[in-house]
Amino acid sequence: MPRPSLLPRLGARRGAALLLAALALVPGRASLAAPAADYDLILRGGRIVDGTGNPWFRGDVGVRGDRIAALGDLSDASAATVLDVTDLLVAPGFIDSHSHAGPGLATPGLSHGEPLLAQGITTVFVNPDGGGAVDLPAQQAALLADGLGVHVAQFVPHGAVREAVLGMADRPPTDAELDAMRALVREGMAAGAWGLSSGPFYAPGSFASTAELVALAEVAAEFGGAYQSHVRDEADYGVGLMGALDEVITIAREARLPGVHTHVKALGPSVWGFSGAIVARIERARAEGVEVYTDQYPYLASATSLAAALLPRWAQAGGRAALLERLDDATDAARIRTAVAENLARRGGAERIAFRRVAHDPALEGRRLSEVAAQWGTSPVEATLRLVAAGDAGIISFNMDEADVRTLMRQPWTMTASDGGLVPFGEGVPHPRNYGTFPHKLRRYVLEEGVLSFEDAVRSMTSLPAQVYRMRDRGRLAPGMIADIVVLDPATLTDRATFTAPHQLAEGVVQLFVAGERAIADGRFTGVKAGRVLRRGE
Repeated sequence: MPRPSLLPRLGARRGAALLLAALALVPGRASLAAPAADYDLILRGGRIVDGTGNPWFRGDVGVRGDRIAALGDLSDASAATVLDVTDLLVAPGFIDSHSHAGPGLATPGLSHGEPLLAQGITTVFVNPDGGGAVDLPAQQAALLADGLGVHVAQFVPHGAVREAVLGMADRPPTDAELDAMRALVREGMAAGAWGLSSGPFYAPGSFASTAELVALAEVAAEFGGAYQSHVRDEADYGVGLMGALDEVITIAREARLPGVHTHVKALGPSVWGFSGAIVARIERARAEGVEVYTDQYPYLASATSLAAALLPRWAQAGGRAALLERLDDATDAARIRTAVAENLARRGGAERIAFRRVAHDPALEGRRLSEVAAQWGTSPVEATLRLVAAGDAGIISFNMDEADVRTLMRQPWTMTASDGGLVPFGEGVPHPRNYGTFPHKLRRYVLEEGVLSFEDAVRSMTSLPAQVYRMRDRGRLAPGMIADIVVLDPATLTDRATFTAPHQLAEGVVQLFVAGERAIADGRFTGVKAGRVLRRGE
């Protein structure tokens, strides 16, 4: 399959213009002005997948500045740069609507975002799961300090807002405290946030009632924002998976804004097969006029912390110091052990939990909890408590069923999102979603297995998240849209990251443009940082 040249190819009109310009420099000749090119960039002959879900069509894309200026037959037009992309796939840059890349992008060594660019990602939403920065202008300044390889959109994180006002207290807010939280959400939305994120599965978000979440989502709705939630229960910890989905629907209905059940899954053997019930519940809510969506990463394993996965939330109330006191108390410790054992069973056992990051003991990274417990000559429960007391650990939990993943992936209201972050290359054994989410879905589930069409998959990565979060000028290839464009070679498109060797960049992105600037040229990073902080309403 033809590959575009690393160097721009001159069209006939552009070649003539250069000749005229050269003649103007010859002594004794009259000065002739070179005609201006029609576009700054033309991508010629690609198979255009415009992001809407419509079938691909063959055509050209013309770009002026940071905007798409034309699509179609531009064979008679000229451009400063012309790239032959015959038979390659040309699509909008991918939008990752649930990303933990914010801290990395605010770091000089990672601000290039190359693992994201290699996947075709041009925009990420940060501060998910209710965690992240409360002071959004300060975060914006930090993100821009070293330049950005990708665009960044921010959420206001509920859990961080709650902690700023109530600390780690397990109680309802007073009226004054709720007003203080409303004020912080309002400040964040006024600073350009795209919505409210929550994580009622995690402390301290887990200490919030549905009414509290509705009250704060109503503030986001005043600004036209959305509500995204790592739901209260993805298995049967408490309210259950369906009860947690019902909470998202309730908040979306009562606050009158789009509600997103983020990284949707049926976690653990006790709820495998629940994907059909999720689909039915969301379809019913949508039929009733409630705007509900999901996003999903295309893997059978999740990632979180050991404490979040296995400790009961009451044990985390008051923060780490209070937790350590409870572990030293015989009665509390016994209750905690019982809960850890139950939660291990929910996730299918200690052999399904692998360590991705253990700051206090990196030698454990990549190993299973069952292996570590056996090495230490103790039970998985006791090993868990020892690790939590020493400083916790990041884990990968292999707890999803393939049939559920496929059922949820096929839904027209399911976006693609990584739930991944940016870490220094070679550090730890992170989830491969950090490096491969979008190419993994396209290679395995589209090109190889045909779970959904290429056009539908691209829609889930582009125009659908743009619709959900009301991004007016992104997510589609159309005149007037920002020129975030990815050119893919379907013959080489693949993810290389695995659970045992995750630090491997994806392949197959031939060209990538961020706001019209070339971030990848012929498969190589250019070093250009054209990303922006995207503020809602601007």
